[in-house]
This record gives sequence, C-alpha cells and structure tokens, in this order.
Amino acid sequence: MMQRLLMLASLLAPAIAWAQQYIPDRERSPGVVYPYVTQDNIKETACVASWTRRVRPSSSYTTRLKVQQMREFGLAGDIDHYDEDHLVPLCVGGHPRDPRNLWPQPVKGRWRSAIKDQLEASVCRAVCRGDMTLQQGQEIFLEADWTKAYVRYFGMK
Repeated sequence: MMQRLLMLASLLAPAIAWAQQYIPDRERSPGVVYPYVTQDNIKETACVASWTRRVRPSSSYTTRLKVQQMREFGLAGDIDHYDEDHLVPLCVGGHPRDPRNLWPQPVKGRWRSAIKDQLEASVCRAVCRGDMTLQQGQEIFLEADWTKAYVRYFGMK
C-alpha cells in the first residue's frame, strides 16, 4: 500500500508543481519596481495610455527569458503554456526588463494569466484615479501570493 502511495505521489508531483506556478518563486522572481515611476510623476508616466507600449520589452527578449526561466525553474510543458508576465505590472511602475520582475505564468488553470490581468487592470485604474497610492498598488503584487489580493478584490474563492 505504501509503495502505491509513493508511486502515486511521484506521478502527481509534476502536475501539482505545475499547478502551483501561478505564484512565482519569490527568491527568483520577487518583483521589482521601476524607480523612474514615482507618485509625483504617475500621471505623466504609468497612467498615460501609451506607457506600457513604450516600455514593454520586445517579444524576442521576453521569449528568450521565458525559455531560460522555464529551464532554470524546472517548468514542464511548452513555451506556449506560459506568458512571460511582469509580477509588478508596468501600469503600477513595475520594472519592464528586470528578470526578477518577469516570470513564466501559466495561461491555463484557475489562476491563469488572464485572471491576474483582471486584478492588474483594476489596481491600475485605482492608482490612476487616485483611489490608492502607487506604493499601495505595487504592494498588492509584491505580496507573497497575488491570488489572495484577487480574492479580496473580487470575492472569488
């Protein structure tokens, strides 16, 4: 019986590990803010509609980084199974090119990249409206688990 349980655990381990990748490894991807964006200049930088397009790194850079990180992090699957995501979004002053602010986020699953994008959009709107400070917006994504913030804002469990 014990041998069967160990075998089952070894078979499930990669699937469980892959499913938990919605939370980046904080030692490798702790999130980094871009010092150029400040509370004083937020209206002229991150809150300008063209900001993210101007500062977003090229897809050749992010694809190379994603392949490298997938290998380093031991992630299973094809590169198309992940989006190279900014942990601290560009629209709240996340660093555009620092690899510590980028990580391969699953495109499928409960906490897929599209779900985090909803949280990002809500927080970015709140920061740009002045409903929260830039630092408060950044701290949401610098928390150990961004899904907890999603549950707080949207009530999803």
